[in-house]
Amino acid sequence: MSLSHALLGLLAVEPASGYALTKSFEASLGRWAWHAGHTSIYPELNRLAERGLVEVTAEGARGSRTYAVTAAGREELRSWLLRPPQQSGKVRNEEVLRMFLLSALEPGDARVVLAHIAENTAAGAAELREVRAAHAGGSFAGPEGFGQLAAEFGLRQYQAVHEWALWAIEQLDADPA
Repeated sequence: MSLSHALLGLLAVEPASGYALTKSFEASLGRWAWHAGHTSIYPELNRLAERGLVEVTAEGARGSRTYAVTAAGREELRSWLLRPPQQSGKVRNEEVLRMFLLSALEPGDARVVLAHIAENTAAGAAELREVRAAHAGGSFAGPEGFGQLAAEFGLRQYQAVHEWALWAIEQLDADPA
């Protein structure tokens, strides 16, 4: 994923200023999906404008600009979203690597790691359940639904990892070694 696609996606939901986009990354996007600060957002907005993928629709006080996605920008976003994610051949997932290496620990230490995973995923799931409950019955489209599909995805991911961690603890407890 790239910052340009994240910005196109946000602007496809609704026009926004660089400041508002930065706030989006500081809140839910930066925590759950993709971190970006203003030092990378503003230059990327300029590049997107140069490529004709976004346009300035309003200018305000102190040089504030409101950006909107163009038809070309929507098509770029659509094309990117419909393409399967590209594997560069370099997979780096620290969480999965840790799971591969759990057997290098003594069983008691492995249980501690798994218990932390179970605890952390339960807490994350609880937090996302609150987010989903606050938007129960609402739309999944447009600004009102922004992030709700992702919140449900995250919730289900947390639940799956939580169940896996509990299963893994049972496997360690059942192992006679």
